[in-house]
Amino acid sequence: MRKIERRAVLCLLLALALIAGLGLFCFQYVTNASTWASYPFNRHMYDNSGQLIGGTITDRDGDILTEVKDGNRVFYPDATVRKATLHAVGDPKGNIGTGALTAFADNLSGYNLITGGYSPIGRKHTLALTIDAGVNVTAYKALDGRQGTVGVYDYTTGEILCMVSNPSFDPTDPPDISGADKDRYEGVYLNRLLSSAQVPGSIFKTVTLTAALEELPDLKTRSFRCTSETEVGGSIITCPKPHGEMDIQSAFANSCNGVFAQLAAEIGAEKMTQHVQKAGLTNRISVSGIMTAAGKYDVSKADKGQLGWSGVGQYTDTVTPANMMTFMGAVANGGKAAVPRLISSVTSMDTGLPSSWSTTTQTDTLIEPDIAAQVKAMMKNNVVQKYGQERFREMVIGAKSGTAEVGGGKRPNAWFTGFLDDPAHPYAFIVLVENGGGGASVAGEIAATVLRACVDKF
Repeated sequence: MRKIERRAVLCLLLALALIAGLGLFCFQYVTNASTWASYPFNRHMYDNSGQLIGGTITDRDGDILTEVKDGNRVFYPDATVRKATLHAVGDPKGNIGTGALTAFADNLSGYNLITGGYSPIGRKHTLALTIDAGVNVTAYKALDGRQGTVGVYDYTTGEILCMVSNPSFDPTDPPDISGADKDRYEGVYLNRLLSSAQVPGSIFKTVTLTAALEELPDLKTRSFRCTSETEVGGSIITCPKPHGEMDIQSAFANSCNGVFAQLAAEIGAEKMTQHVQKAGLTNRISVSGIMTAAGKYDVSKADKGQLGWSGVGQYTDTVTPANMMTFMGAVANGGKAAVPRLISSVTSMDTGLPSSWSTTTQTDTLIEPDIAAQVKAMMKNNVVQKYGQERFREMVIGAKSGTAEVGGGKRPNAWFTGFLDDPAHPYAFIVLVENGGGGASVAGEIAATVLRACVDKF
């Protein structure tokens, strides 16, 4: 009898394990089946050369960026457009993992949980991206062959209007990146807006300013003096020139390293870390399902001088451009912003009906509303006091430049980030030119050119 009981218990346990395994499989199937089906070895979706055999991609205006004709995938007829939209659209072989041809293969192929990769009425789906091809071309030309990225998005809807990463190439004539042009195409498959965490330099002072305004109640009544060298915890923090007597607004406009190093050291490692995390700069953001790279802010072993350098965007700090752009949207929008997205719509060309919808979602509170209003005002003052309003014509803009030292004898990275304070054009932006030199002069000019294109177009 006992033997029968033991066998009954064992059978019950095996049955429970089977049910649990079946439940896990069903959960994995619902959540991951589209990814499984989208692997290039699936001949229902890809041909023998690894090219997706169905689906059309357009920009926001309906301009066809890539489609399938006579069984072959073709791209936009103009080579500059192809290069400017490469990292949004993707390449035929799927080397650019964040490109729509790879990241959104399930949408393009018409995959669903019921019929899988097979559709009785064909696989003719059109995926409309949020980007504008013309604005992307403007940004690509403004980069003028330099490595870097340009991003612009609507912080009220989440639509990414411009996403350019360079180096790029013509998807109809891919280069041999292992040959003589190896250095020229370094990182060519990387979408720098979404997937490249870089030393931020002085654009990071927006976060240090956020922390200081919240943690130091007397900040706005303080007076600071810069002689070009400031001692913080035994380390000398240098500025390119002495800034003299300043309040916090002028210190921010002058981008005074000494002041912001002192503030970071006074705030402390724990509080600084909390504010960086709250700003979303160390997290990964889902951009229509594409996860951005996580930035880094680790001052757990930093001495006071190193903590000071972290407050000016150096030490071991890194940020991903898309995450910083989103934080700029939150500054402009009262503490929260729309999460960036790349998909506008997906429709069936056979039926003309939508097969999926793209909705706007909001971030958590990245910055407290009252603090956001103060940072916003100071960033607008930066443009008037330092960068020159005339560069941006009638645009009401707030901005922060950055010149980030990267070491290795290389020129600094040039950054320029901010927002338009305009209900008709609620755009946040970021520009990075790797080894570009001066942030305001190099990246700022690119930002002005691209933002003018956005305002004129939309």
